[in-house]
Amino acid sequence: MARTRFAPDRGLTQRMVTTMFLIGLLYVVFVGVLIALLGKAWPLIVLIAGGLFVVQFWFSDRIAAYSMGAREVTPEQAPELHGAIDRLCALADMPKPKVAIADTDVPNAFATGRSRHKSLVCVTTGLLRRLEPDELEGVLAHEMSHVAHRDVAVMTIAGFLGVLAGLITRMALWGGLGRARGNNNQNIALLLIPLISAVVYVISYLLTRLLSRYRELAADRAGALLTGRPSALASALTKISGQMARVPTRDLRQAEPFNAFYFAPAISGESMSNLLSSHPTLEKRLDQLGRISAELGRP
Repeated sequence: MARTRFAPDRGLTQRMVTTMFLIGLLYVVFVGVLIALLGKAWPLIVLIAGGLFVVQFWFSDRIAAYSMGAREVTPEQAPELHGAIDRLCALADMPKPKVAIADTDVPNAFATGRSRHKSLVCVTTGLLRRLEPDELEGVLAHEMSHVAHRDVAVMTIAGFLGVLAGLITRMALWGGLGRARGNNNQNIALLLIPLISAVVYVISYLLTRLLSRYRELAADRAGALLTGRPSALASALTKISGQMARVPTRDLRQAEPFNAFYFAPAISGESMSNLLSSHPTLEKRLDQLGRISAELGRP
């Protein structure tokens, strides 16, 4: 696998690997239980689940970009944005992603793409209006770290178990498992499958959110070390979090479903439990950036 110059973080990587292992273990147990309960019907479930996974893995980036209103721009249309990404690509020794802008006042950025050669980095017009060039570069370095480490593919795979659990629940409730009411085995399966699927969904959701928070911390660290200016990223984080309060609530609510993709959550703070959040707290992110500044000997 080709390497980039984004710095690895072994501590965070170990935690992400552990979380992925737990998600994989949960997946294996879940599939084993389904095979035991569904009997001869399990090949159909596997076929449908496999098809759903392929669609989600190959097209989730395009769906997300379209849903968030990302519009690809040329160097002539956004020279400063392209220039910043060109510099970061040279620093990181990685191929240039597609560059896009989303027309929204929510100050944010996101990256999509299952690989470094099939990626897109997008910033919002609200972000471009509010950040200084060095702050913008810090945000872009964070997003390109996601691309370099294939975070979108990792999160797609991790989140698939929850999608599968939801699908199984619907099939159990709407399918033919409950048609033969006289069959005790089918009646038991009808009761157990939605219950097990719901439990698996909750556990998968919590593990995926935990993985997402690790991912954000790793991207902060890698981006800050690449640019050598952790203070610029800290300034951008502080400014974005402060400016969110001035964005109309309607716009924030529209952006909230895509929090897992964004540089900073559209709605956060006391309104969201840390356990359910897709991002670490602002305090934790700033604390890490402060430690990196000390390591680099920067003020």
